[in-house]
Amino acid sequence: MKLFYLFKKELLEVFRQKEMVAILFVAPILQTILLGYVVRTDVQNIPVKIVNVSSSPDAYRLINRLTHSPLFQVTGIYHRPLNYQEIFKRGQTKAIIVFADENQTEDQEEKKTGQARNRKVIEGKDPEMKERNFADESAEANQGLGSFSQETNFSASPETGLPSFNFLASPLSIQVLMDGADANTAMIATGYFYGVIKRYMEAMLDKEGFKLPLQPRTLIRYNPSLNSIHYMGPGIVALLLTLTTLILTAIALVREKEQQTLDTLLISRLTPGEIFLGKTLPMALIGLVEMILGIIVVLVLFGIHLRGNLGLLFLAAIFFLFSILSIGFLISLVSQSQQQALFFAWFTMILFLMLSGLLTPVENIPLAFRWLVEINPLRYLVKIIREIFLKGNDLSYFWKDLVIMAAIGLVSFLLSLLNFRRSVVK
Repeated sequence: MKLFYLFKKELLEVFRQKEMVAILFVAPILQTILLGYVVRTDVQNIPVKIVNVSSSPDAYRLINRLTHSPLFQVTGIYHRPLNYQEIFKRGQTKAIIVFADENQTEDQEEKKTGQARNRKVIEGKDPEMKERNFADESAEANQGLGSFSQETNFSASPETGLPSFNFLASPLSIQVLMDGADANTAMIATGYFYGVIKRYMEAMLDKEGFKLPLQPRTLIRYNPSLNSIHYMGPGIVALLLTLTTLILTAIALVREKEQQTLDTLLISRLTPGEIFLGKTLPMALIGLVEMILGIIVVLVLFGIHLRGNLGLLFLAAIFFLFSILSIGFLISLVSQSQQQALFFAWFTMILFLMLSGLLTPVENIPLAFRWLVEINPLRYLVKIIREIFLKGNDLSYFWKDLVIMAAIGLVSFLLSLLNFRRSVVK
């Protein structure tokens, strides 16, 4: 009965201010919607400038494909060379695609560099590396282009095993220049453009009645549309569950210290375990309600299908709550003020987020820091919730992760009890 009164007291303490209702239940919905549209790994609407100094009709066909692709946003088509270095420095575009006749390319290279036509140049921050641009009449003005530039020349070749005739209307060279300050976007955008070239070449071959001698067949399971929100959405739900419960629990006991009511709590004949439950169960209830709201948003608004068992999802959430609430209670014990507790909780949450695999793959983390990933409960919840949403996995696939979360929670709980008893003795 005393535990029930402590549970009721904590709920009243949380909702004593009416503004807290909006913060706890309206803000998570808005956060889920906002993060769902923002935290995506898709790269679309890449700003591209096109320089076409070629008379080939194939260049116009490829430009037409680029302008009608949702992946690229063509911001300008020019028929003269540009100062590419200045454009990249001003951040006016992410890519510049140059179309030139192959014979023009050979003539310019023989005059300026005397080097072979087919080559690939990658330039970084090193000032000793110089960019070679076959389409710009002023090569000196474009040396040191941006942070990264890539030049790739495409031309038909009989060495591919395809028919020896030239199925292009006229010889064509294509140069792709990328601003690699954002390396991830640069690599993805380059792959997108190669895909446009590949599909165009396949269409031309098919028109002549030929097929590529080797064509891979790709089968994508669980997320056939490759929509990143289907992958990020469930992870956002896990993030919401972490954010509120960790912060509220971190300030629960330290608030008693600041209000000088901790002594009253200690003489109430409640055991340390009952105090732990009375302080954490209200936060667990609030966290579960927020998780339900987040699940509704990702199911209804983003159209993500839940392939697994919803009960298993709540089971994983309970194991996670045991571990994260134990960590929050431990933070509350070692803190001397609410400001201190908020700082520790925020630092812990950021660390958990960056090491959870929510935003970046866990495999990218260096091995020296991989042990931090193994003791991060959010990592296991993100993994489980994605498996349930996307793959429909049952308990046999992730029971080990539940055991690990339970072990993390048990260790944190025992440390909390130890610190609590020490504080009582003091």
